[in-house]
Amino acid sequence: MAQGPYGRYLDGFPRALAEVTATGRRLSREELKTRRTLGEQAAEDGHGLRDLVVAHLAAARAAWPAGPGSTESTLAALAAVEQAVDAFAEGYERAQRLTVRREEAARREFIDDLLYGRSDLGRLAERAERFGLRLSQAHAVAVAEGPTAYGEDGPTARRVSAAVLARYDSRNILLTTKNGRLLCIAPGDEDEILTHFAQQAHAATDGGRIAIGRPRPGPGGVVQSYEEALTALEMADRLNLPDPVLQAADLLVYPVLARDRQAMADLVSHTLGPLTEARGGAGPLLETLTAYFDSGCIAAEAARRLNLSVRALTYRLERIHHLTAANPADPAHRYTLQTAVIGARLLDWPNRPL
Repeated sequence: MAQGPYGRYLDGFPRALAEVTATGRRLSREELKTRRTLGEQAAEDGHGLRDLVVAHLAAARAAWPAGPGSTESTLAALAAVEQAVDAFAEGYERAQRLTVRREEAARREFIDDLLYGRSDLGRLAERAERFGLRLSQAHAVAVAEGPTAYGEDGPTARRVSAAVLARYDSRNILLTTKNGRLLCIAPGDEDEILTHFAQQAHAATDGGRIAIGRPRPGPGGVVQSYEEALTALEMADRLNLPDPVLQAADLLVYPVLARDRQAMADLVSHTLGPLTEARGGAGPLLETLTAYFDSGCIAAEAARRLNLSVRALTYRLERIHHLTAANPADPAHRYTLQTAVIGARLLDWPNRPL
């Protein structure tokens, strides 16, 4: 039996090598099976493969017959060493693959529980430390989406993860994918991490959009920040916001407006409903109001965005005033009109009935 810290993983190897050298036989199927099993055990015990291979070579040298031998016996011994090390490495690598799959399954289960709040918060906090998160602290979540779904092992996810982890400590950052989106969970007081993630994700997703939730404390803070980021992405899509990086804190007014759908529908119907009487329907005039408000109520800028002359834009605004009795240029009417326009975009009116 070989001595040293790896002796148990060399069990039977010196004896088999001595028999191979004496008889010229190859290692038996059972002997190779033993080497694979020992390789699996070594991997599960956390030993490095390099040291284990060196231990096998040292055991082979120690068991090598003294004195000159025939070429045939030498070749047989070398072949046996090759067989033994190959079988041992095969078992080792198989155990590693199984461990990786188990770790990945545990990681995905943790992420699902974390983002959907489906686990006891105390237990969730304990599990989080295994993945580098201390949920007693505040965390924030950034979510990136692009024209296509992104997988955990896809090139985009790998590229973004590598760029972030090359710059920041990986022990307190969790990078993953969820429902085809890229996610970065980071400490709430290190907003530069999420900013860097947003920059890398925007570049890697070919112009994708990223939303960053507010930092939230405690085990339930991550799911709150995640939901805020998702809501920000949804609002940006409905409102066709141009910004590639969105801060949920800057968009809080939109969820508030959308919370009471019936009240918002009543406002849109009462304020903008008369636009449906216009030739061509409400769509062109609603687009005019959107451009006018988005340009800071500057007629020349709104006309440029709509590819209209200022005179044509002015005519449309006058038509809106006539139909709705609300003047877009009058500050007293502007807030109601602008709120109704936001509501129309959130409710996808007039494409969808109220």
